[in-house]
Amino acid sequence: MMGNDKIIVALDVPDLEGAIALIDKLESVSFWKVGLELFTSTGPQILEILKSRQKRIFLDLKFHDIPNTVAGACRSSARYGVDLLTIHATAGKDALKAATEAAQTGAAQAGVQPPKLIAITLLTSISARQLAFDLKIPLELPEFALEMALMAKESGLDGAVCSPQEVAQLRQTSGDEFLLVCPGVRPTWADKGDQKRSLTPSQALQAGANYLVIGRPITAAPDPELAWKRISEELN
Repeated sequence: MMGNDKIIVALDVPDLEGAIALIDKLESVSFWKVGLELFTSTGPQILEILKSRQKRIFLDLKFHDIPNTVAGACRSSARYGVDLLTIHATAGKDALKAATEAAQTGAAQAGVQPPKLIAITLLTSISARQLAFDLKIPLELPEFALEMALMAKESGLDGAVCSPQEVAQLRQTSGDEFLLVCPGVRPTWADKGDQKRSLTPSQALQAGANYLVIGRPITAAPDPELAWKRISEELN
């Protein structure tokens, strides 16, 4: 069966051994997300393994620092030839603009395609209540996510990560070219986990998402391959 290219499977395991076992188990998955825990554990070795198997890579390190540091991190990451790379929109316009230039430079130096830079608007684990009471942000949650995404677009980024709830409105306001990546999608038969704002995979795509990031409903399933096939079939 051909893997569904709109699904990015989260390689959320703590070490290289576990990552390779999962990649072997899910051979038809073509697009993998490498996050902070795995990258900190393995370094670029995991990216080399994925590249050697012709897999696409979403390097989800969510850079958030001063513009100079963000630029340096994006320049280095772009050399790996990854497909998507994340930065927190709240790092601010200067950092976002510096990131886009640096990613182009790094990719050109390595002779690879530059990654699409994707803004983190708001972590999907944060609820409207936490936004207001813990982070002291007076905007409504969908409005805040929208403002962050539009600022990222104005700064030259290629897309944004957003919860399924925000996709429809974001698609409407950001146009067709802007990539929308949705984590926190859960099939009806899967456990919600710590995701506060969720939709099913087909609902999220219908709302305007380009890519879905799915982790535990596949990787923590008793039979990951069966779960992957089930989700792919639901989308086809």
